[in-house]
Amino acid sequence: MPEAQETVLEINLKALRENFHYLKSQIDSGVKFLAVVKAFAYGSDSTAIALELQDAGVDYFAVAYVSEGVLLRDAGVKKPILVLHPQVANLKKLIDYCLEPSLYNTKILNAFLEVASTERQIDYPVHIKFNTGLNRLGFVEKDIPTIGSKIIKSKVLKIKSLFSHLAASEDLNERAFTLQQIESFKHLAKLLSDELGYQPMLHMSNTSGILNYPEAHFDMVRSGIGLYGFGNSVKENKHFKPVASLKTVISQIHTIKKGDSVGYNRAFVSDSDQRTATLPIGHADGIGRQYGQGKGYVIINGKRAPIVGNVCMDMIMVNITDIDCKEGDEVIVFNASNTAEDLARTAKTISYEIITAISQRVKRIFLR
Repeated sequence: MPEAQETVLEINLKALRENFHYLKSQIDSGVKFLAVVKAFAYGSDSTAIALELQDAGVDYFAVAYVSEGVLLRDAGVKKPILVLHPQVANLKKLIDYCLEPSLYNTKILNAFLEVASTERQIDYPVHIKFNTGLNRLGFVEKDIPTIGSKIIKSKVLKIKSLFSHLAASEDLNERAFTLQQIESFKHLAKLLSDELGYQPMLHMSNTSGILNYPEAHFDMVRSGIGLYGFGNSVKENKHFKPVASLKTVISQIHTIKKGDSVGYNRAFVSDSDQRTATLPIGHADGIGRQYGQGKGYVIINGKRAPIVGNVCMDMIMVNITDIDCKEGDEVIVFNASNTAEDLARTAKTISYEIITAISQRVKRIFLR
């Protein structure tokens, strides 16, 4: 494999398939699998990831917004696409591209009914989101008669699934809360199904739900972070391989004398003679300022090089005093061995944040 000559994000499609097959092995054969590819497939590349997973046998996709679904359709994704957080302004486009909306409150239900009626739709597939404790989006029990009556009366829409979202499925200390959520969802789903006179598909499990709560697999499961290589626990991480590797290169090496400062605001002043390397990556590429001042690090020739001073927009400087390296050498920001989760922990955050923050200006390279 050639060494990086610039800042690149390598995306390992073989690892993606392996993560998918591991997750599939955790569910019964009759349970459908939905792949979450929102936010550029968690910071990688949504179209390449979706096409790979479509070929691998995924049943459904989910995105956050209509524009993300349009991108997939234009790239040739044929499988059903659930839009988790559609906005009223984009509902006609949603229909134009055969996307399926999550309806989560009366406003969006009424708006979509109006648009679908105007477009002369019959039994257009929609998904009803229930709030069972995450308290982010979703209908509650008192809304069920309204949902049922509007759907049955209009004949414009057909509920394809009922779903909810687990709030703490990765935290086994919250097991009682999660079990309560599962029971609440089953109760709400039965009430609305009885009202409708038919049984839509049910789904509730995210990645940690797939791994920790088989009783919540229902008719379909949804995975995002697991597909990209993180199992949300030390125990499960060994079954996954991070898909993305962020690499860059040493642009310049400086010898810093005692008392010299490095970077903006003289945030670092050296207390001894040191060597620093400047790298072509910064907060405009997704390495936030919270990783500066020695908190974050990169890997150069197998050794950690802590970030020196403030992260700049297009550059970071790292301490290489004890590292044998030269200008042009490859630098690992994160990969399968030194993971995004490891780096995120230095800033007291999570892998999701750093991988989804990688800028679209960073070149993507696909590996098989």
